Amino acid sequence: MVAPRETLAEKGARRTLKGIEKRYFPLAMTELDQLLTTLKRQLKARGMTYRDLAAALDLSEASVKRLFASGSFTLERLLQISHLLGFTLAELSQEAALGASRLHTLSESQERELVSDAKLLLVAVCVLNQWTLADMLSVYQLSEAECIQRLARLDRLGLLQLLPGNRVRLNVARDFDWLPDGPIRRFFLRQGLGEFLNSEFAGSEQSLAFAHGMLTAAALAKLQLEVRRLRQKFAELHEESLAAPLAKRHGTGLLLALREWELGAFTALRR
Repeated sequence: MVAPRETLAEKGARRTLKGIEKRYFPLAMTELDQLLTTLKRQLKARGMTYRDLAAALDLSEASVKRLFASGSFTLERLLQISHLLGFTLAELSQEAALGASRLHTLSESQERELVSDAKLLLVAVCVLNQWTLADMLSVYQLSEAECIQRLARLDRLGLLQLLPGNRVRLNVARDFDWLPDGPIRRFFLRQGLGEFLNSEFAGSEQSLAFAHGMLTAAALAKLQLEVRRLRQKFAELHEESLAAPLAKRHGTGLLLALREWELGAFTALRR
């Protein structure tokens, strides 16, 4: 592949950045996270693993993994990877910005339609988890026509853009927030929660823990922050796992719930 010629904007960016950085690409953490997420997503879309990228860059696979784990890209390395993926740096930045602007909540009507059709919900979940049309057809009892029909409905709902070749561009964040007491949350409480908890949680890769204490309002606020951080970490690990083949990734649920609570039997004994 012939690397795209560097644009005037990129040349200007190179000169400016060389003057203000000593080694690493000087991005704010949120911008760097967006770029890393976009790079991983584009590698996945092209079926490229870290090993493939390492071979193209003449690096070891371990070195590539460290690059993505630390985010310590030089400007030259970032340009090199962008060009391997068929992007200029400006195009990659634009793609990252689009990702940051994705919807983080849906309307009630969007949520209602999603849970009204099990196959529509299934296709939506698969797309949010970066499955291809071929992946869906190989794993689930869906015809190609059914999948494409559902993808078209998701396009009409504004959740994605259906592109040529049945490729998609997401308009919604993968870990979007459910509406409080909205259709998705009610669907989960009615159908998903019981199924999820119907387990002994005895496997080596399973875990069930419960903690109870007496917290002040300030302590509770700190704990809420830690819950949000854990959810973000889960999302980061999901993005990291996208580089692996589908067969090596497994649907994993993490339930986070926090509220003021006392066992009913204890409440009945209060004065």
